Amino acid sequence: MSQYDAVIIGAGNGGLTAAATLARGGAKTLLLERHNIPGGCATSFVRGDYEFEVALHQFSGLGTEEKPFIMRKIFRELGVLDKVEFVQEHQLYRMAVKDEFDITLPASWSGIRDTLITHFPEEEQGVKDFMLLCERVVLESFMGFKAALKMNSEEMLLKNSKHYAEHGLRSAKDILDEHFNNEHIKTLLAAYWCYLGQAPKDINFVDLAMMLYAYGVFKPWHIKGGSQALSNGLLESFLEAGGDVQFNCAVEQIVTDQSAVAEGGKPRVVGVITEHGERIETSQVISNASSVVTFVDLLDTPNLPGEISKDFKSREIGTSAFCLYIGLDCTPDVIGIHNASTFMSTTTDEDLMHETMHTMNPPVATMLTCYNVDDPSFAPPGKSQVSLLCLQYGKVWEDVPVEKYAETKYAFAEYLIDQAEAFFPGFRAHIEEIEVATPLTMQRYLNTPGGSIYGFVQNPEDGEIHRPRYDQVDGLHMAGCWQGMGGFQPTYMVGQSTAKAVLKKLKAHGMGESLSEQSRTVQTQQETTHA
Repeated sequence: MSQYDAVIIGAGNGGLTAAATLARGGAKTLLLERHNIPGGCATSFVRGDYEFEVALHQFSGLGTEEKPFIMRKIFRELGVLDKVEFVQEHQLYRMAVKDEFDITLPASWSGIRDTLITHFPEEEQGVKDFMLLCERVVLESFMGFKAALKMNSEEMLLKNSKHYAEHGLRSAKDILDEHFNNEHIKTLLAAYWCYLGQAPKDINFVDLAMMLYAYGVFKPWHIKGGSQALSNGLLESFLEAGGDVQFNCAVEQIVTDQSAVAEGGKPRVVGVITEHGERIETSQVISNASSVVTFVDLLDTPNLPGEISKDFKSREIGTSAFCLYIGLDCTPDVIGIHNASTFMSTTTDEDLMHETMHTMNPPVATMLTCYNVDDPSFAPPGKSQVSLLCLQYGKVWEDVPVEKYAETKYAFAEYLIDQAEAFFPGFRAHIEEIEVATPLTMQRYLNTPGGSIYGFVQNPEDGEIHRPRYDQVDGLHMAGCWQGMGGFQPTYMVGQSTAKAVLKKLKAHGMGESLSEQSRTVQTQQETTHA
């Protein structure tokens, strides 16, 4: 029976950053991953001549060397900044609505302002006021708001974060309606709602402002070799720091000591059992699996903790995605792809876009990503790779008969290709390689309910103000998108912050403290119960 200060379940973004943080902090750490490679969503796969990026579209939070932002600091601390190469993208995105407008925003805060004023001169004052508000709310959320939240001080919040307090938690739609009359500029500025999976009326303004500001000021990036290169770098850093990893090794059970529960205390983590039957002692478990899987399937408590049960009942499973990974036999410019990110739609009605995500109807909005625009090396010479996707809830695929699955999958893929063809004539004729992933593919690979890619529905009630981190089981911590915002930057950040909290706890109690006697007692109790 082996013993560790901490065990990490899952080598996704949150799990990898948590593991590297713990190991580099001196904790004896074990990382367990049920697949044979690290990364979760941050992986790649090979088909023919192409190595396809699975999930990353634009990486935020890095900043430039001259103007570094938070992720550059985190990666430096984790020892991976010199292990990967980041490629800067020069446009935010192209937003094209068929027969209505087609505008590209540059990756520049002042450039965004100038582009908007050029296309919508009648909205000049609204543009200036909106962008100033975005800037103020974002800066206040990083500075004054965090301090006020930590001190639980409304006075501090109103004094140091008045714009955040007044506007940050209003809906994005309310703020856009307040500043603009033209529906096209609202649609253009709200394009990033697709990264959250909720229409503008259902997301906090601060979330939209954060994305616009982060990408506009600190630039969008992607990773040379894809996000798999970053996952490999994080794993390498973890191993260099003395961490241990086991692939093809899922966790079967999180073992707890229940002795304090009868007296009103919490169950306490004492170890995990792998699918191979190996028992591993630990007092700290960080789960990068979904909270549903963690608490319902893995935790050995006879009943779901009451507060967790209430929390789950008040939530909805978030969106998944239908993705096409396509290799083209030409360079992007041949068919008119000039931007790394393109949002394509046949309507400006965001509610209709969101409603369609719950159906098997042809999508009215899709997103195309082509790294080759800024990085020709991302595909063989003279070729390019693209991802073409629409957000879609997994539930609609659960009713598809098994014998109809392949037929349905490829028929639905044709809808996306048709839309790409409408915006990029000749697209279909240049397809050389294609792989199709449905929400059921996501569910099978990620082991998330409904194949959710962002965790629970990303609505205003799921922020850190309203839903504190789970603490109903002593020593069990969550790292990932299931208790916060989805996406690459947030999950890397929560992995590190969770691990730092665990390190603090371990150091306070003495890292390496023996659990053997406690574990033997619990094991004896379990054996007696099952006898």
